[in-house]
Amino acid sequence: MRVVLQRVSRAKVSVDGEVTGEIGRGILVLLGVSRSDTEAEARSMLEKTLNLRIFDDEDGKMNLSLLDIAGELLVVSQFTLYGDARKGRRPSYIDAAGPEEANRIYEYFVAEARKHVANVGTGRFQAMMDVELVNDGPVTILLDSDRAF
Repeated sequence: MRVVLQRVSRAKVSVDGEVTGEIGRGILVLLGVSRSDTEAEARSMLEKTLNLRIFDDEDGKMNLSLLDIAGELLVVSQFTLYGDARKGRRPSYIDAAGPEEANRIYEYFVAEARKHVANVGTGRFQAMMDVELVNDGPVTILLDSDRAF
């Protein structure tokens, strides 16, 4: 599983002009699911996302997590995180999970997140989405369940 976390002051996702998810202060999660991912990887990546200390404390140091600040979460599926562009000019997506399994893991991640975060917004799986955000910092963190980075 690959996750791009962006600390945001606000973010929203729209499909065909309809807002499907919107948050204030929190984290925008771009979530890619690989063919080998299971619910265990989803739980692990969610735990890391919720507890990663990327928010400033009263001294201006990044010591607080999303849970510490009661922040919000916007989760957007993004299979292109598994694009392999090492060969040629067209990325290969062979490592990305198929749509049915990717959606199942994505929905699991979102359902588990809702157990811990009051406002969890989402995009629409397999839709062409417009994502708007104000990256706070900017702070952007890459996570990979295989620890590739």
